Amino acid sequence: MDATSSCPSTPRWNVERPFLTGRFHQETKSRHSEAKGFSMDSLNTGLEKAIACYHASVQELIVIDDLLSALVGIEGRYISIKRFRGKEFDVTFQIDASMDLALQELAKRIFPLCESFLLINQFVESRSQFKTGLVNHAFAAALRAFLLDYQAMVAQLEHQFRLGRLSIQGLWFYCQPMMGSMLALSTVIHKASANNFMGSAVLNLLQSQAKAMAGDNAVRSLLEKMTQCASSAYLGILERWVYEGVIDDPYGEFFIAENKSLQKESLTQDYDAKYWGQRYSLKDGIPSFLANAAGTILTTGKYLNVMRECGHNVQVPASEDSKFISFGSNHHYLECIKAAYEFSSTELLNLIKEKYDLLGKLRSIKHYLLLDQGDFLVHFMDIARDELAKRLDDISVEKLQSLLDLALRTTAAAADPCHEDLTCCVERSSLLKRLGTLKALEIRSLADSNDLEEPVSISGLETFSLSYKVQWPLSIVISRKALTKYQLIFRFLFHCKHVNRQLCGAWQLHQGVRAINMRGTAIPRSSLLCRSMLKFINSLLHYLTFEVLEPNWHVMHNRLQTAKSIDEVIQFHDFFLDKCLRECLLLLPELLKKVERLKSLCLQYASATQRLISSSVDIPKSEAPSKGSLGLEKSKQGKSRNPSRVLKLAIANSTVTDSILKFEKEFNAELHSLGPILSNSAQAEPHLSHLAQWILGVGNEQ
Repeated sequence: MDATSSCPSTPRWNVERPFLTGRFHQETKSRHSEAKGFSMDSLNTGLEKAIACYHASVQELIVIDDLLSALVGIEGRYISIKRFRGKEFDVTFQIDASMDLALQELAKRIFPLCESFLLINQFVESRSQFKTGLVNHAFAAALRAFLLDYQAMVAQLEHQFRLGRLSIQGLWFYCQPMMGSMLALSTVIHKASANNFMGSAVLNLLQSQAKAMAGDNAVRSLLEKMTQCASSAYLGILERWVYEGVIDDPYGEFFIAENKSLQKESLTQDYDAKYWGQRYSLKDGIPSFLANAAGTILTTGKYLNVMRECGHNVQVPASEDSKFISFGSNHHYLECIKAAYEFSSTELLNLIKEKYDLLGKLRSIKHYLLLDQGDFLVHFMDIARDELAKRLDDISVEKLQSLLDLALRTTAAAADPCHEDLTCCVERSSLLKRLGTLKALEIRSLADSNDLEEPVSISGLETFSLSYKVQWPLSIVISRKALTKYQLIFRFLFHCKHVNRQLCGAWQLHQGVRAINMRGTAIPRSSLLCRSMLKFINSLLHYLTFEVLEPNWHVMHNRLQTAKSIDEVIQFHDFFLDKCLRECLLLLPELLKKVERLKSLCLQYASATQRLISSSVDIPKSEAPSKGSLGLEKSKQGKSRNPSRVLKLAIANSTVTDSILKFEKEFNAELHSLGPILSNSAQAEPHLSHLAQWILGVGNEQ
């Protein structure tokens, strides 16, 4: 809403009673046809005569008397005021054409001063209304004080005239010192009125005019004084903002705007929350003397507002030296702004670091969402295995939450005071599709790729994620956007851990049948394939944790220790997340697609391992457990005594061998196609060089 719409209105009597203004003389004269009486009794006998009827010396006296009236905006008998319809601030003075030419010329030289007075006086009256703003009020007050000096000069001239000591040449001479100042002010006022300037626009106009008059010291000093007087109200608004964080701006003149529709709660709810960047923002029309410090001023007030929202004392310690009395070449006001910024920045940073333990929260998030301490995750994956294997519609989030709480309480995570802030959630789409929908992540659209279609059925293992409860003011740093990035990394790590666990289970099955005679079976080939898959997934996990997350975390942690403001903290934290996303392949669609395909093959192989081994190897089912070579000998005897079972196993083993060869062929093909992509990407992304070496090593072994 416009600030001027809620300001008080000017009372009607101020308009309806013309004698309260300086224009009543002209208006009264225009309504009455008779002329006003002349001021000198000696000339009262010739009111109706043309001025040309008088001698030149008498004309001079009449003109001087009319000019003294015109100097304060009052029409004379032979000098009139002409106004233009629709142009409030355009006025001219006209003189009787029958007057002596020499007198006319001298009178016309004084007319600009008369016109300037009318213009300034009218500006003072019009800009004293509420709606014109505090800067115009202060400017009008300074002009009113200046006009008092001007009127005192006119009164002194009139006194000299009554004593018979003033000629028209003397009048012109005494008006000279005031002429330049009045013309300069009328120029400023004409521009301000034509453009309806308010607030900082008036200050910028005054300052630019003062610089333009650098050759005239008197006029420049006057304009600088007017600028300081007009800026006093503006500096009062500025002082409250940088010392208290309050915008006391009833007429919308300040260059900082507050958007009250943006609430701090949106930081934890909206991915694209604009609270921190747009709750307080810079408007157009910043005063030129504050242009270089505008960003610092905005930030200072923002920091103070955050502390106020936390119930913390936000008053910057003030002293006599810290008052914004005026601005000038000493730049004292800039030093005050800098001191206020340093205080607010230090106080807010200490508040967030010490009272709200920002680094402790970030370490806790690292433990859980970046799997820094994985013992709780191992326990959780064991007890929640059946629930996570269900389809999305069948998963109970409440049951998963209770299982997560159980895992947290029964592992080392119970010692973390922040573990109660951890919650679980189940997304409705796969990781690839989720990445494609986040427009703020500057990646190519994944949804357009035919190879990245949503799986027909996805389970909780692909969509499970953790979330974290973050309260104000930590939500400024750990916003919904930052948490979403943490969750993307967690989902990728979690699924890699799941693939690793499945392959480890398959490897244990292979190790369990080593004592059995495997000659002629597909078990040795399957064992080699399983080892290659394990090496691939372990290399990937090692790269993600030890090559990406840990080094980047330590760099961010060290930077946060030396950060000097909350904006630097946000910058370092966002840089850490963006770098981790990129180096974890989440912003590299082509590579991510290949990795997801390889993980899918690993899961398919691991799930088929139990069936393949049981159908390929004859594992005897004896009542009593066999020991050592005795059991092996019995199995051999059993096989030799059952020729039909041997034939059946031979047929099954041929089918299993085909399945293993198919898995091996697909895995090797995908692995070899990943190698060149990694090598090419490593040229632009050097962090991929280690991952390329490990992946290519797995491929060469194959």
